[in-house]
Amino acid sequence: MLKVETEKKNDTVLEQIADYVCDHEITSEEAFSTAHYVLIDTLGCGILALNYPECTKLLGPVVPGTVVPNGTRVPGTPHVLDPVQGAFNIGTMIRWLDYNDTWLAAEWGHPSDNLGGILAVADYVSQERIARGEEPVTVKEVLEMMIKAHEIQGVLALDNSLNRVGLDHVLYVKIATTAVVTKLLGGGRQEVINALSHAWIDNSSLRTYRHAPNTGSRKSWAAGDATSRGVRLAMMAVKGEMGYATALSAPGWGFEDVLFNKQRLTISQPLDSYVMENVLFKVSYPAEFHAQTAAEAAVQLSPEVKNRWEDISRITITTHESAIRIIDKKGPLTNPADRDHCLQYITAVGLLKGNITAEDYEDEEAQDPRIDALRDKMVIEEDKQYTEDYLDPDKRSIANAVQVHFNDGTSTEKVDCEYPLGHRFRRNEAIPKILEKYATNLSTKYPGKQLQSIKEKTCDYNQLVNMKVHEFTDLFTHP
Repeated sequence: MLKVETEKKNDTVLEQIADYVCDHEITSEEAFSTAHYVLIDTLGCGILALNYPECTKLLGPVVPGTVVPNGTRVPGTPHVLDPVQGAFNIGTMIRWLDYNDTWLAAEWGHPSDNLGGILAVADYVSQERIARGEEPVTVKEVLEMMIKAHEIQGVLALDNSLNRVGLDHVLYVKIATTAVVTKLLGGGRQEVINALSHAWIDNSSLRTYRHAPNTGSRKSWAAGDATSRGVRLAMMAVKGEMGYATALSAPGWGFEDVLFNKQRLTISQPLDSYVMENVLFKVSYPAEFHAQTAAEAAVQLSPEVKNRWEDISRITITTHESAIRIIDKKGPLTNPADRDHCLQYITAVGLLKGNITAEDYEDEEAQDPRIDALRDKMVIEEDKQYTEDYLDPDKRSIANAVQVHFNDGTSTEKVDCEYPLGHRFRRNEAIPKILEKYATNLSTKYPGKQLQSIKEKTCDYNQLVNMKVHEFTDLFTHP
């Protein structure tokens, strides 16, 4: 007898991700070492964000006073939450100041945003296992999940541009979190596929909150929202919720036809550890990454320029196409989220102050009339070679150059910065500064004795990887 309906074959992308998450062994020592620095740097950024009331007002349980057995601890706070809300809290903290790692390709984003879901679930699962007399999750397992989440998000971003169709990059955070967290919760290959299908069906938020005239603070919690949604879908899948085999490719109704301009989603290279090995650290400045090298150039020029700002006739910023498309902004900037994504604002602050801090984006600092005076004198130009090198997988440069011209006809040198401090090509130079940044961020929340204990136990890789996750999160409990 013929079957009325044959079994549908899963979309290839769903299977590729599930096979990678469930079966692939990570052997790269460089990837694990880099993941260690990503872990502590990302948590440090989250701790620093706790100093900003606009961030902390979003944290805590949905219903005040909620008590969750074996709940997720939110570092630096007294909150103990369910894993979904815990992921939102941790994800929002670590993303708030735009100071954690970055990945730039056809799509861009911040793969460490997945730590919101990974750490929330790892802490919860560890405590649940202990309650059952089982072995808890180790920090090395967290690092492996970070490597895989980075890889999923980053490789999807290589060729599949969400921004070109108006969607926000946090969709890839949701996809990556969903995949790794489903496995951590005990799901097998089919559960991972089912959960992923739901994550794609969810589609994504629009990018409108990242661009004029609507730039706003949602961009600071959007990744927290995405990683927490990944946890929610994973928890449903491991309970047996069905999936949708052709969530991507279904004619007329799938993601590709409805939201991706009828393009096919592809995974262009084997999934391993490429993204973690090549990820970009924000070491020096809390600014959108396409502007990091402009910031470095501006700070270098500052001693020559800051006392002559009234004599400036023109400032030329030479950059790459993605920077022009994303952070070239003229006119009023209405809030910190608007300012830290403006190439001209970042460059002006660097020229005037010789440094850039998170406080420089706040309303009080933005009142400085010199900033807008310099912005009005800036000319943005694309260098085609910069654009080519930005997309070259062997370079992945993020080049900018800054030159200042004066009314008397003289000018500074053209300071060209091809690779920012956090680039893989400058990794050895960056690591001491990453550790310094971590300690500085922690010092804003933790007293001396607790600060010293955290540093001793988390900066030593060999000690950290063998630590149990619940012991790791204990270190960051509310001071």
